[in-house]
Amino acid sequence: MVNRFTGFNRFEVGVLPPGPRWAARVRVLVDGEDVVAGAVGAGGRGPFAAEALPADGHGPLRATGEGRRVVLGEPECTGGCCGCLSVFVRRHGGIVEWSGWEVPLGEVRPPVFHFDAEQYDAELTRALAVRRGRVRGE
Repeated sequence: MVNRFTGFNRFEVGVLPPGPRWAARVRVLVDGEDVVAGAVGAGGRGPFAAEALPADGHGPLRATGEGRRVVLGEPECTGGCCGCLSVFVRRHGGIVEWSGWEVPLGEVRPPVFHFDAEQYDAELTRALAVRRGRVRGE
């Protein structure tokens, strides 16, 4: 759902603490919905925090004019079995676009999302700060 006041989707990133099965992971929300959990199922996983939010700030979610395919998650059976959830991330001036979704077998492809580039960048910066705080605090 697009915000009817701005015309943009809302991008949020959460940093989940490590658990018994997985290292610290990133939770990706668009308009308040967890897009990874919706496509990979309950036993799947989202991206690892160390990969998605590296210390230098130049992680795969960073949007550039060249664009790139970003793997956001995989089902419990692994991406090699049923496929991964991935999206093409690209910056068009003041807009970050997520399009060209690839989804695990049998899952529904999310729609194209458009984010305000300033809000998107600010959210990645905030999430990186949270991750850095957790790494120091662990």
